[in-house]
Amino acid sequence: MKLKNKILLGVISLIAPFFIALNANASTSTKGDYGVDNSKYQGTLGNLGSADTKFNIVQIGGIYNNSVIYQSTYATQVQYTIAQGRRAHSYIFLADGSNQTRTKQYVADMLSKIQTPKNSIVAIDYEMNATPDIEANTANIKVAMQLVKDAGYTPVLYSYRPYLKSYVNTNEIATSFGTNKIWIASYKTTARQTSADFNYFPTFDNVAIWQFADNYGTNNSGVDGNIDLTGITGNGYDGTTTASKTGATTVKTDSTTTAIKAGQSANNTTKSSIAVDYVVKVNYSATNWSNGTSIPSWVKGNSYTVQQVSGNNVLLKGILSWIDKSNVEILSTGKVATTTSTGSTVKTSTTGYNLVVDGKWPTSSKVKTKTTLALQKIYNMKYQDSKISKPSSLIKILQKHLGVTQDGYMGPQTIRAMQRKLGTPVDGKISSGYSNMVAAMQKKLNAGVKPF
Repeated sequence: MKLKNKILLGVISLIAPFFIALNANASTSTKGDYGVDNSKYQGTLGNLGSADTKFNIVQIGGIYNNSVIYQSTYATQVQYTIAQGRRAHSYIFLADGSNQTRTKQYVADMLSKIQTPKNSIVAIDYEMNATPDIEANTANIKVAMQLVKDAGYTPVLYSYRPYLKSYVNTNEIATSFGTNKIWIASYKTTARQTSADFNYFPTFDNVAIWQFADNYGTNNSGVDGNIDLTGITGNGYDGTTTASKTGATTVKTDSTTTAIKAGQSANNTTKSSIAVDYVVKVNYSATNWSNGTSIPSWVKGNSYTVQQVSGNNVLLKGILSWIDKSNVEILSTGKVATTTSTGSTVKTSTTGYNLVVDGKWPTSSKVKTKTTLALQKIYNMKYQDSKISKPSSLIKILQKHLGVTQDGYMGPQTIRAMQRKLGTPVDGKISSGYSNMVAAMQKKLNAGVKPF
């Protein structure tokens, strides 16, 4: 779901199809719920974006014309979603055009590794590498969705409106799999949104989920925002219950998996039991560190490994800040779910870069810095030379995430956007001494979180 620049639409009036009749298998209790979708770009720990988030659709992998990629972040993101009492679903990025042979082989393999419960959503994300033959593309998608259905999950098709109009016969999808099986992306803006504005709802039939934002939530997390229009995200779940030891909200699943078990175990672990190497999330409601200073907005909702415990306080690895146990939520007690790909098991863990948080970042093309290298690594840059060239492909990537002109130069406009994103004073300058913006960026990198 990285082709977001193609789906920003102008004002589209709300139309009757929004008031969709409920899917026979959908739950009225989850209709109107907000949710997110996560992939490797949200890191091992994932990001739910907001305290209002009720579901997370997680990418297990992608099938391309010449490669198949399994995401090592999948299982832990499912685990941590369940640990927070939210509903977890899955999606597969299908970018093999009309190649049914590849689809049959690799969708089936990915389905054997699904960590979300039976009956939950497994969406087919079709937004790249379509052929000019609409019927051939549609037939390939139907093969994938039928495999999902046969495996005991709820098949859904994801894309953005212009792409579906150009390359897919969605009427055939409805005929084969029933109404309201479309998850559609369309945004009124790339700026942060905390709720769906239905004045911008896209004109389209059979929409079950609307992805209305690519920067959703309370802390500029950059995660996608979705709203359930039919109750379909209740599939695979039977409401909630209360954890016996902690009193936390726990989702009741139709079946269980390794990731679900690990998540439920964390959800039922008391905060007094928090120990070194536990993974915890800083609550959105948290206001102050243990020393009384304010917690930056970008920290809230993010997750960290516990480095040290002292009484009721824990030290968060990467950002080296103490916080009261009451202000965190346990995501992992050390029982880390794994993602298996082509016969091998990948154990995922927190990724950090151990930078010295000195607030310094020389951006001369002649100077190599660990901060630049960390940025190049976390954004998966092809060239990781620790330097910023002029123009710079790294800066272009940052500018794309910031929503400013992508010229590859670190000018005042880009710096101001970075400062706003990180919640530091905005003056369009990087101090040659200590920069609050750079320090905040270094802390995020140390926590394994993309700063922009």
